[in-house]
Amino acid sequence: MYVCSCFGVTEQQVKDHAAAGACTPRQIASACKAGTDCGSCVRTIQAMLGRGACPRRELLDRKRTPAEGLPEAA
Repeated sequence: MYVCSCFGVTEQQVKDHAAAGACTPRQIASACKAGTDCGSCVRTIQAMLGRGACPRRELLDRKRTPAEGLPEAA
């Protein structure tokens, strides 16, 4: 099934790019241009990516947590 009809990008292509490490719509766009023309597919791409494991997201989450041994801000 086509996700991006402007550039003929299929659902499988988005999944393949995600498996290769693209974990945001912007990274998918960089990989295959999906979402860079009319933008109607961006929400579909976001839904496909969901909130699954993403190496960059894990790094960001670690930076947000307080250092061990320090009290959390109230």
